[in-house]
Amino acid sequence: MENNVLAMVLVGGRGTRLNPITKRMAKPAVSFGGKYRLIDFVLSNLTNSFIRTVGIITQYEPHSLMHYIEHGASWDLDVTDGGIQFLTPYTSFEGERWQKGTAHAIRQHMHFVNQHNPDYVLILSGDHVYKMDYTPLIEAHKASNAEITIATFNPHDSLSRYGVLSIDANNRITDFEEKPDNPRGNLASMGIYVFNRKVLETILAQEIPEGLDFGKDIIPMALKQNHLIKAYLFEGYFRDVGTVESLFEANMDLINHPEYLKLNDYKYLPLYTRSSDYPPHHVMLDEPIIDSLISDGCLIQGRVEHSILSNNVAIREDSSIKNCLLYSGVIVNENCTLENVIVLEDTVIPPNTQIAFDEVTVIDNDILWALGDENNE
Repeated sequence: MENNVLAMVLVGGRGTRLNPITKRMAKPAVSFGGKYRLIDFVLSNLTNSFIRTVGIITQYEPHSLMHYIEHGASWDLDVTDGGIQFLTPYTSFEGERWQKGTAHAIRQHMHFVNQHNPDYVLILSGDHVYKMDYTPLIEAHKASNAEITIATFNPHDSLSRYGVLSIDANNRITDFEEKPDNPRGNLASMGIYVFNRKVLETILAQEIPEGLDFGKDIIPMALKQNHLIKAYLFEGYFRDVGTVESLFEANMDLINHPEYLKLNDYKYLPLYTRSSDYPPHHVMLDEPIIDSLISDGCLIQGRVEHSILSNNVAIREDSSIKNCLLYSGVIVNENCTLENVIVLEDTVIPPNTQIAFDEVTVIDNDILWALGDENNE
């Protein structure tokens, strides 16, 4: 990709529907697929698209995410001419620069955009699950002479979760609604936007409210102002993991449908991540591991079925886990049963614990203490 494209990645949302997973971290820092984080997808996509100038706009609980990314070396983004720059809230002569929406966040950092003087600005979210080469998207935007292009897809879940749009025969967007109860269109926005920089600057310079989002405010306003907005249809796998259930389902897709993301394909759109120094996983006893993903550093003495284990997880003797996500550092002690749970980092499951839910449930040390108090009453 030519140097006239700059990417702005939004990673500052609270992810409240993922609580308690996001209680102490930004949503893009959440573990995925055992060895990855959600942010790995967008950073790998940028690398695979040869886009090397990236602004990462942080706000909520940014420390773990910034520590994880550092200079971007794991994604080959630690370059001299461009690279990664973290853009944080700040105080200026005009007052505090606290972000109050996705578009408001971009407006707060237009000085960074203008400093690099790109022709096009690619606006992305850091918490979606998909593999995409942005090059065809940018080329389609150029070829159509569009002022704004929105990447779209056909969702398999409710349209009311997304920005919904209608298009004409030339892929021009004629209508856009953000999370409508009764959608008029049949395409959903991926929250991926390509703007001509001057158009973006002009729109964001208008007298507009501070609580400003692209889907809710900017795109409908741009349509009313008759800007040329085109749709780009993405036909690959895409998941917006905004809830505990959707996060769990996207993880399970790695087991049930490995052809969706093709993580084992290292030649086309490889998924990069920050490497760990853990040893290979060790299966000690003759207990079965069925249809599961096991990361480095795991010590397994029990039964594992249809589950994903992150780094440095221990499963002790006579224990069994099924349909679970176990995050880094989890210890499942002897004679335990876990089913349909997401166990957060460094949680210790006491011996003889039996936990099974009909619906996916998140547990950590605090929740275990609460469950123990309930059982003792």
